[in-house]
Amino acid sequence: MIELVPITERIGTEVRGVDVTEGISTRDFDRIYQAWIDSTILLFRGQSMTPDQHVDFTRRFGEVVSYTRKEFAAERPEILILSNIARNGRLIGSPVSGRVWHTDGHYLAEPPAGSMLHALEVPPQGGDTWFANMFAAWEDLPEQVKRRIEGREVVISRVQSRPYNYPDRPPPTEAERAEWRDMPQPMVLTHPENGRKAVYAGGNVPWRIVGMEESDSAPLVTFVQEFSVQPRFTYRHRWRAGDIILWDNRSAMHRATGYDMTRWRRLMHRTTLAARHGPDEAATRH
Repeated sequence: MIELVPITERIGTEVRGVDVTEGISTRDFDRIYQAWIDSTILLFRGQSMTPDQHVDFTRRFGEVVSYTRKEFAAERPEILILSNIARNGRLIGSPVSGRVWHTDGHYLAEPPAGSMLHALEVPPQGGDTWFANMFAAWEDLPEQVKRRIEGREVVISRVQSRPYNYPDRPPPTEAERAEWRDMPQPMVLTHPENGRKAVYAGGNVPWRIVGMEESDSAPLVTFVQEFSVQPRFTYRHRWRAGDIILWDNRSAMHRATGYDMTRWRRLMHRTTLAARHGPDEAATRH
């Protein structure tokens, strides 16, 4: 019998009593799926998946997309490898990724709905992942701030974010500037499946709010971002080999933490879910 156990009071659900590689009944899966939508992240411990099983399990939650850097794809192109391991003198995965608060694909017209991360090999210390519940952040925002941001858009700029997110990398090239189009996104997102509102101005970059002077825009965005990652909204996951976490990209932010890459190995597989476009697609998870 499955158990759905809250991870903290305000974020996440641990799913117990299930082997994700075996058949999960429609009734049980519907409970698991709803827990994901309502609590923003799911945790499964002690799991072992092949790449094929990983893709198949992800597909139960929606359409799987190849949101990868091709040089770090696994046996299945839908899987991105996150790792500091080298073979034949070459890294098999991306060694450093997402070490600031962020929403995956925020710069896309249709950001992904979620991601599933499977821990295969983890360091004994470090390499944790933080998650923050944006439903809860919205609920607790001061009313005057809610009124100022609801209905507003921020301009997500990969060019602007480069020095904040990757200060060790060179400035964007002219080709990258031409390719990386600015993307307006709502500051408050209404979740398409449960109708709850979530803060959607994530990250650490003082994005420009459309139709607002920068002198007002930058401090407002910064306040909302910093408010949203207070301890009462967050959970720090200390990985064990065999852990799986699925996060809802529409209602959770996340960030990775560092570890001693000269001493320890880390190997993670990640799949990504596309956003859905209508209620009929919910049937595909069965």
